[in-house]
Amino acid sequence: MHPTGPLMTARNVGGVDRTDRVPDDGLQASLARHPGPLDEAKDALYDRAMPLNHYVTLGRSGLRVSPLCLGTMTFGKEWGWGCEPAEAKRILDRYIERGGNFIDTANGYTKGHSETILGEHLAHDRKKRDRVVLATKFVTNMFLGDPNGGGSNRKAVIAQCEESLRRLRTEYIDLYWLHAWDATTPIEETMRALDTLVEQGKVRYLGFSDTPAWKAAQAQTIAQLRGWAPLVGLQLEYSLLQRTVEGELVPMAQELGLGITPWGPLRGGALSGKYKRADKGKHQAGRGARVTNYLDDRTFDLLDLMDRIATELGTTVPRVALAWVQGRPAVASTIIGARTLDQLDDNLGALDVSLTAAHMQALDKATTPVLPFPTDMLAFVPTFAFGGTTINGQPSQPWSQAPQNDDERF
Repeated sequence: MHPTGPLMTARNVGGVDRTDRVPDDGLQASLARHPGPLDEAKDALYDRAMPLNHYVTLGRSGLRVSPLCLGTMTFGKEWGWGCEPAEAKRILDRYIERGGNFIDTANGYTKGHSETILGEHLAHDRKKRDRVVLATKFVTNMFLGDPNGGGSNRKAVIAQCEESLRRLRTEYIDLYWLHAWDATTPIEETMRALDTLVEQGKVRYLGFSDTPAWKAAQAQTIAQLRGWAPLVGLQLEYSLLQRTVEGELVPMAQELGLGITPWGPLRGGALSGKYKRADKGKHQAGRGARVTNYLDDRTFDLLDLMDRIATELGTTVPRVALAWVQGRPAVASTIIGARTLDQLDDNLGALDVSLTAAHMQALDKATTPVLPFPTDMLAFVPTFAFGGTTINGQPSQPWSQAPQNDDERF
């Protein structure tokens, strides 16, 4: 983590730090500063191996979800890839049989077919529907030519919810996500519309995805001040190759009680282990060209490191990537996708991986991001603010420019 992010002194719960915190301006520096008992706490933090049916509460709520969430963007082949409905239903059943209960989709996934597949399957078994935590998203416009067919204004939010309820064949949505920030709509209007859906019983919990930290913080503050339903989750891209969220979004989520559910933990497949340095420049992505943008020397150096760690632990590269994400502070449940049962089983195997502190140090060092101002400056706050004392377990060096005794102070 970094200066603005807290370091856990006990395992985090549901992505929210509910224990004492100490600032962390880098993993190696933290271990050096806090020897002894804190080392054991760090090991406990990284040892996040847990079964799929050992649930965590999402953010500052009582909603219990599995540590890995089943993403269903692959359900349907309308986008030119993905799986047929029959295979999607087998994947869904396998996930539930293993104890998984957290399912994520969106109104726009495969032109609405993803929601329809879920609805057709879950509607046949009411007990199964009530057991799962079914999450979907709004913002995508499904009606070309209709300016209010998508977005986050009141008309659009309510209409999209009704459409999703119809496709999902359910009376309620457990978790309703804003898919991405719509800058054309006042955030008060969006939050009030969402609160209306909660009051009506059509939605149980709320979350934001792909939204700037300052806007999500504004929305949460408004909801709390006005007594509206608050946000409990934050969905964002997070992986060893995408760590810039640690600058603002992760600390914001910890401060405001939002459980993080990362998407893209394999960075579009770049960390799947199937891309090799020997084939550099010859790769073709199966789901669009985005992944090829990440296949540079830095990524292949990381893959070499991950392969060594995987070999040491007797596991696979993608499982190492997933275990790293799931072990990050503030992360509650990581979203995984699958087009086949084999892919699902392989991804679920990440829950058996226990990365050591040494593994985490190596991975952190190899992927340290450049974060925006004032992240780097905040690393020096203890020096000129703590007066040479130790606060929350973090010692500080006296600032050389401060008065060194009473005689020097005006």
